[in-house]
Amino acid sequence: MSTKRKETGAEQPENRKKQRLNDARTIPVQSNAEAGPSTVGNGVRRLGGAIDVEKFVEARKFEINAMHTAQKTASGASNQRVWQTLPRHLRRRAASHDVRRVPLRLREKAKQEMNAVKKKALARFRPKQGKDKRLSRTETFLKRQRDKSWLETHIWHSKRMRMQNLWGYRLAVTPTEKAFRPSHRASVHGSILHDASYQSTIQLQGPEKIIRSILDACCDLQGPGPGAKRYLPGARTIDTHIYEPGQYPFGLIGPATIFWRPISVPSKAQPQDGEGTSAQPTAEGSQSQKRGKGKGKAKEPPSKSSDPDAGQRTVWIRSHPAISEKVFAVLRTSASSVLDAARKAAPQGTQIDEIGIELEDLSGQINAFEIMGPKSNQVLKGAVSPVSHDSREDFNKFWASMTDLQTSGSIPRGMIIGFKVLDPRLKFPPKNAKPRPTSTSPIIIPSAAIAQSDLWEESMRDSLRKPRYKKKDIDERRSKNLVPGTPLSPLRQDDRVPVLLIQRSIERGTPSNDLALHGWTLLLPAGWSMPLFSSLTFTGTRVGGQRERQTQAFEAGTAYFPRDYPLCASYDAHVAESATEEQARWARTPPAKRANYEKLGTRSPWRADWGVVLGVESPEAADVSTQREAGDMDVDRVQTEKVQPWLLRGSAVRVLVEKLLGVDGTARPTTLMDELNGLRHKRSMEPLKASGDALLKGALVRVRITPCTRGRPQDLALIYAVDDAEARLWRRIPRKATDEESAEELELADAKPPQTSIIGYVTTGSFSLSHGEGFALGAVPLQRFLQLGEQTKRLASKELLVKVRDRDGHKCRAAYVELLDV
Repeated sequence: MSTKRKETGAEQPENRKKQRLNDARTIPVQSNAEAGPSTVGNGVRRLGGAIDVEKFVEARKFEINAMHTAQKTASGASNQRVWQTLPRHLRRRAASHDVRRVPLRLREKAKQEMNAVKKKALARFRPKQGKDKRLSRTETFLKRQRDKSWLETHIWHSKRMRMQNLWGYRLAVTPTEKAFRPSHRASVHGSILHDASYQSTIQLQGPEKIIRSILDACCDLQGPGPGAKRYLPGARTIDTHIYEPGQYPFGLIGPATIFWRPISVPSKAQPQDGEGTSAQPTAEGSQSQKRGKGKGKAKEPPSKSSDPDAGQRTVWIRSHPAISEKVFAVLRTSASSVLDAARKAAPQGTQIDEIGIELEDLSGQINAFEIMGPKSNQVLKGAVSPVSHDSREDFNKFWASMTDLQTSGSIPRGMIIGFKVLDPRLKFPPKNAKPRPTSTSPIIIPSAAIAQSDLWEESMRDSLRKPRYKKKDIDERRSKNLVPGTPLSPLRQDDRVPVLLIQRSIERGTPSNDLALHGWTLLLPAGWSMPLFSSLTFTGTRVGGQRERQTQAFEAGTAYFPRDYPLCASYDAHVAESATEEQARWARTPPAKRANYEKLGTRSPWRADWGVVLGVESPEAADVSTQREAGDMDVDRVQTEKVQPWLLRGSAVRVLVEKLLGVDGTARPTTLMDELNGLRHKRSMEPLKASGDALLKGALVRVRITPCTRGRPQDLALIYAVDDAEARLWRRIPRKATDEESAEELELADAKPPQTSIIGYVTTGSFSLSHGEGFALGAVPLQRFLQLGEQTKRLASKELLVKVRDRDGHKCRAAYVELLDV
C-alpha cells in the first residue's frame, strides 16, 4: 500500500480554493512577443497613424476573449458576499446587512450586493389570506393577550429578559444576561429600576368617618392604623396588612399600602405651572359616577349629612395582584357592614341613609416604577423635569435638594411628593445630576401642600391616556434644531403629566445588621410608561425583574410576599405551583442523579407540612394504630378541628413573645388571649371566641436563621430542635471555624435527627452577598419558639440554637434563631 502524498503549503484546501478564485477573477494579458513587433529597425518606435479596425481587433483578440471569459468565470465563482471575504477575526454579524460595517475598499461592491433585486416568491410560498384579511400588528399583539395582560413596557422586557405568566400578567422574571451580582451592586451602590405597574390600585371614596371604620375593620391592629393623625392629611403612606373583616388575627390576606388624598389647602398654596395646564381642583371628591360598593352600579353623588366628620375623602389601597380581587371583596364586605351599623345607630331625622361609598378598581389606570439605590435621586433629577413656575416653596426646596441627596433614607418614611412633569421625550437624552458631597440638604417635612397632584383626578388621567404627540413628531421637531442634541423647549400644546413620588424603604423594623435599601416609587398615569422608561434606562440604570425584587427583600432580611407568608391563601397557591414543577422535574431525572428523599428522611420534600409541625395534623406516612378505639379518634378529630392555624406577625410580636416568656407555661394561653383581645378592643371589635389553648397551639411565627459555623440553608430546609446535651456540644465549637471541619463538628453534623424533632421549615434561604455568608428566613410554631427560649435560660445563653438540614442534604448544621418582627 502506497503512502499518502504529503501536501505542500500551496496544495492546502484553503489555498487551493483561494487560488481558484484568483484565477477566475484574473484577466490574462498577451505578451509583447505574441502581439508582434513594436519597433522599426534600430530601436525606433513605430509612429501612430491610421488604425485598421480589422487588424486592431485581430491584434487584441486575445484580450477581448480573456475579458469575456473572465466575466463568465468571475460571476460563476463569486459565491461569497463581500463581508464573507474578510478574515474571520474581522467578520461581524452586523456587516451582513449594514454596509457601513464593511471596510471602505469593499463598500461599493457591498452596496451592489445589498441592492440586489429580490426574486418573486413562488405561489406555494405566498400567504393564502389576502392583504385585507391579514391581522395588523396591534391585532396580533392583542390576540396574544387573551389569557394574560401585557405591561406597556412588555416589548422592551421581552427582548432582554425571561418572561413568565404570573398573576394574570406576562412579567419579566430575570435578565437573560448574567446579572445577579451586578443587580445587587446596583441596588446597594447605584440604582436599579423595576416596572411595578402590575400592582393593583383600589379607590375608596366617601365620608372620612365611614372610610376610617371600613379600614379599621380589615387592617392590621398592631401599630397605628390608616386613620391615625400622621396619615390623614395625605402626606405619608402606611404599609399594613389586610385581614378578613373582624377576623384578626385569623384571615390574613396580604400586605397593602394605603394613602389618603391630600386635604384641600388654600388657593395660594396650589401648584401653578403657568404653561397652559388646568388649575388644581379645590374640591376634594370627584363627582364622576363610579361603581357603588364595587358592584358596577352608578349612583348619585353622596349627599352631606349633619355629621361634622362626613367630609368627602378619597383613599387608595395598593396591593399585590395575587390578592387584588380578594382585597376588593373584603373592602366591599366591610363597607356593607359599616354602613348597616351606621344606619342602625343614626338618630331619626338624619340623612344617613343617603350616604354611600364608592369603590372602584383603578387597575390599568395607574402605572408604577420602583427605583432603588443611592443614585436613584440623581437619576430621577436628570430624567424628570417638573413644570416651571410652581409656587410651592416646600416643593422647590425639595427638588433643589434632590441633586445633593445621598440617599432617600434621609427623607421621612413614606413621604409623598406630587407635581407635574414635562414630556420626558423633550429632554432626551437625559443627564444624571452630579451631587456635591460638601453641600447640606435642607430638612423636608411631609405636608398636604407638597403632596397635591392632579393624578387623583379621573378626568386628567383619561385625557392623558394617549400622548398628544408621537415619537416621530418629537423627532421631527428635534431635527429642526440649529444645534443638534439641544433639548426641545416645551410648547403650550405639550403634555404635562401629573405624578406622585413616594419614598420607599426595605428594612427591618428593629435595628439590625441587615442591609437597608432606600429608593422611590413613581406613580404616573397609564400611557406614559415607555416615554419615561426610555429616559430612565438611558441614564445607565439597571432593570430588574421578579428575581431582583425578591433578592432585595432577602438581603434586607424582610419577608417577601407570597413566599414568606405561610398559612396564607396566596402562599398555598404559590407553593402548589412550584411543587408541581419541582416534582415533575424530579420525576424526569434519572434515579441515579436525583435525591432519594425516602432514604434521606425528608418527610415532605415538595411543600412544608405546617399542619404536622403545629401538631394539628398527622403525617400521611404515619401508621394509625389499630388498637385505638373509635371514640378516642372522634375526640381527637373534634379537638383538631378547633385549632385554626394562623400567622403571628407585626411590629408588636417581639414584645408579645417576651411577655409570654416571662410568665408560667400554664398562664401563656390566657396572656396571649388578653393581648389579642386588647388589640381588638382598640378597634371596637368583639373578643375572640376561640380558646387560649387553641390560639397558642395554632400560632406560627417567622424567624431568621443564621448558621453558627458553616452552611447555606436552601428553600424548604428542615429546622430541628436539639436537646440540652447536644446544644452544649454545639456551643463549644467556635462561631467561625476554619475551612477544615473538626472531628467533633463532623460527628455532630452526621447525626441524623428523628422526624419528630422537626419544628419548622425554611421559606427562603440562600447566600447573602451583603453579609458574605448564608442565612435564611423560616417559620416555627410559637410553642416551639417559647421552648427554645426556656432552653436558652437553662443553658445561660443569649442565643436560641437549632439544627438545619437541606431537604436533599446529609449533614445537619447548627444555626441561631432570631424572631422576625416584620
